[in-house]
Amino acid sequence: MKDISCKLLVLGAGPGGYVCAIRAGQLGIDTVIVESGKPGGTCLNVGCIPSKALIHAAEEFDKTMHMAGSASPLGISVEALKLDLAKTIAWKDGIVGRLNIGVAGLLKKAGVKIVQGRGRFRDGRTLEVETETGVQIVRAETVVIATGSAPVELPSLPFGGPVISSTEALALTKLPEKLVVVGGGYIGLELGIAFAKLGSKVTVVEAEPRILPQYDAELTRPVAKRIGELGIAVLTGAKAKRLSSKGDALLVEMKDGAEKKLSAEKILVTVGRKPVVEGWGLEELDLDRAGKFLRIDEQCRTSMRGVFAIGDVTGEPMLAHRAMAQGEMVAEIVAGHKRSWDKRCIPAICFTDPEIVIAGLSPDEARKAGREVRVGQFPFSANGRAMTRLGEEGFVRVVARADNHLLLGIQAVGQGVSELSTVFGLAIEMGATLEDVAGTIHAHPTQGEGFQEAALKGLGHALHI
Repeated sequence: MKDISCKLLVLGAGPGGYVCAIRAGQLGIDTVIVESGKPGGTCLNVGCIPSKALIHAAEEFDKTMHMAGSASPLGISVEALKLDLAKTIAWKDGIVGRLNIGVAGLLKKAGVKIVQGRGRFRDGRTLEVETETGVQIVRAETVVIATGSAPVELPSLPFGGPVISSTEALALTKLPEKLVVVGGGYIGLELGIAFAKLGSKVTVVEAEPRILPQYDAELTRPVAKRIGELGIAVLTGAKAKRLSSKGDALLVEMKDGAEKKLSAEKILVTVGRKPVVEGWGLEELDLDRAGKFLRIDEQCRTSMRGVFAIGDVTGEPMLAHRAMAQGEMVAEIVAGHKRSWDKRCIPAICFTDPEIVIAGLSPDEARKAGREVRVGQFPFSANGRAMTRLGEEGFVRVVARADNHLLLGIQAVGQGVSELSTVFGLAIEMGATLEDVAGTIHAHPTQGEGFQEAALKGLGHALHI
């Protein structure tokens, strides 16, 4: 097989890798991308997209279930409610397939050559790829490592049999009667809530004192309330120990030291993700590490000349949109443009019920950084659009400097608030003040009005509360 030489080689076709390759191709750079699986990486194939499809299906099923009989305040009633999970998963797979084809088409349109196979570095400029037809050698002037991340496996609960990761959870065609979720972070709760809505009896086991410990407690209270309404049992301060001898239950150590046996058909382990740093020849490269991640600078350069790294393999926050932004930046740097990482904030979303959005600093984080702040908060219980959507739980909160009112952070919890994440990030990136947001005409009736009202509250004169 004839060797391939190129200007830019990208290892990994996840969100960061494929965006980097597409932008490089647009800029006229001779680019090769190597991927062992389908284009789109974890996010498109077994992460962001399929999980949101399942979450939406669960929401629709839950809404319909509450229309049975005469319980719905909307005056809608239905009968003969039934779930065909295999059909739901097939619909989800159809969406993933369409997006796979779309990414491949965009790479082709940009003139990027795709090499399908498992790549392993011989040195900092040469990659050996095992393809279906043999070994392909790719030589490049510049390399981008975009190998992503994988679910963390607990030594006492290795994946297999009843113990599954989020990947297997998103492919189930039979609803587990009893599901135990190990880990009360965003992945565990997103999927746990979805399965509870579909009809599983769900128990969440979290080692920390509360669920969603990475978010401040005020934001998580509406989620905790909703979890209770869905009948999800939550064990905090509890540690998953091992499977029972029959493999039909999880043994848990409670915070008082007692052991509890949780019957389960499936045990979903969601205790975090780890960078993929094995299997692609890292040992052949001289790369500095930052803990378990690859160390990079403000331009995503590693410690080796001509080698960049982007996405989850480079550290927190492990978010697809961070990887995409890094990928675009690196492509432009390789093309000779002057770029560096100067983002003020990266919005993050927890797709629970209700949803949580954070952008920038929380009040406590701002104060710990030595800032005097003004905080404005507006509840959705006073928002007309939220009322008409039966979504009155939650609020919008703004955090601004006390002296010049510059926005430092914006947070929200509520139904559908994920769609506000873009405007939150835009406001902080553009250096908006409380006066800028308060003085912008917000369309009525929308949940976005809560953002304006929170800014007005921060200035001391909210109108609708």
